[in-house]
Amino acid sequence: MNIFETICEQARPRMQNRALVQVAPGGHVDTRTYGELIEAVRARALELEAAGIGRAWRVGMIAPQGIEFIETALAILAAGACMVPVADDHPPATVAELARRAHLHALLAEEMTLSSIVKSCPGHFTGRSEDDPAPSVGAARLQLLGTSVSTLPAEAQFAALGPAYLRFTSGTTSERKGVVIGHARIHERLAAANKGLAIAPEDRVLWLLPMAHHFVVSILLYLRYGATILLPPSSLAPAVLELAEREQATVLYASPYHMKLLAKDASQRRLDSMRLIISTAEGLRGDVAETFARRYGRPIVQALGIMEAGLPVMNTASAATKPEALGRPQPDYEIWLRGEDGSRARGDSPETSGEICIRGPGMLDAYLDPWIPSTQILEPDGFRTGDQGWFDADGDLHLVGRRAARINMAGMKFFCEEVEAVLDAHPAIERSRVFATVHPHLGELPAAEIVLAPGAQPPAARDLTAWCRERLAAYMVPRKFDVVASLPLTPTGKLART
Repeated sequence: MNIFETICEQARPRMQNRALVQVAPGGHVDTRTYGELIEAVRARALELEAAGIGRAWRVGMIAPQGIEFIETALAILAAGACMVPVADDHPPATVAELARRAHLHALLAEEMTLSSIVKSCPGHFTGRSEDDPAPSVGAARLQLLGTSVSTLPAEAQFAALGPAYLRFTSGTTSERKGVVIGHARIHERLAAANKGLAIAPEDRVLWLLPMAHHFVVSILLYLRYGATILLPPSSLAPAVLELAEREQATVLYASPYHMKLLAKDASQRRLDSMRLIISTAEGLRGDVAETFARRYGRPIVQALGIMEAGLPVMNTASAATKPEALGRPQPDYEIWLRGEDGSRARGDSPETSGEICIRGPGMLDAYLDPWIPSTQILEPDGFRTGDQGWFDADGDLHLVGRRAARINMAGMKFFCEEVEAVLDAHPAIERSRVFATVHPHLGELPAAEIVLAPGAQPPAARDLTAWCRERLAAYMVPRKFDVVASLPLTPTGKLART
């Protein structure tokens, strides 16, 4: 079944319940009941169909964060097309390249945005005359793309999947891949994830992440299980806390960056109505978790969200005592650790870690470009994440680092993330990136780039070396430290290591 129709089915007994609550920067509150949301989505889906959008068409969309984004995305799904979200801060050339790699059939965006993209990238888009304007779909305009862009060699295989969602991974260490997920896999993924999240109609979910990068095991899940989604005017702590207090929010879903902002808040506002506080998108630092817990009396539950696999691991059992742990596999998933030779690794300490592999429901259906069906991706090991991890005595999974971010110094292997965690805890450092430099005899040596905290003076190299030596093995200490204005990030805020 189309996931939108499932949302409609669950909402039928509760059409007057609020689905969305959005607060504008000026304070205006916009709401949608489930009945209003479904009516708006069906109307937009009819507009898409009237404009010629076909089943299994790949429709890119650029929409502002909030209700507009959700209604447009659901309309694409309701029309039987495949939603391809595009971040609204991408320059025209990046959008054109994404359109090429995604083999888009059409692109939805506000008129000025669409006009800028079409003019900047001639040859990518089908031209329209002034007498034949792009059709409207809600607040957006629809632009059909040329056949040279939209033709996919595996078009029949793609359509057979019942495709619903296509998004390119963030590409921290390699070229981004187009992950295809069909309606059947989305249903599986949401059911498996909700065994841990337990979202219900009584929940009011405070949402802070960018919708262009997080949508399936989040927005779709909340609507599938009848919750109310709360959208604050900004991610700054005062706005978030005011909305949480006013609406008595029960779930917070955010990134470590947002948790850090909330932990620093000096007001008297609380989060006492929260039953679950989830951190995802990147690793949660222990100092952030501890400061947050002291401030609000609530632990942060770290969750491992993977575009190809869903939400297979959550730290619900040990959040208070081991906040940096990824947690335990969710009931429907098997997590195992792969050694260098392909066999199961012991993985009971950082020194004996293995590559995290996942088996379970809701896995991706294919990679798009080049076309690789899931059978070739998931056999024989399940999904190989590229992350190295280990299990402690309680069965909690811990992340060591990315295989591609590993440094090998004279046979002693360690991960850039281990060193970055120590550097990031220095009071003068906002963020760091560690990388390998080539040494003629030792193989590789660590070096570091650092971004200073606001108002901080650059620490002397000897002081940073001493800071690291107190907390790391000698071979893990960077041999040089370069102060930089910024570090390259992926669209989701992770360090880009390519």
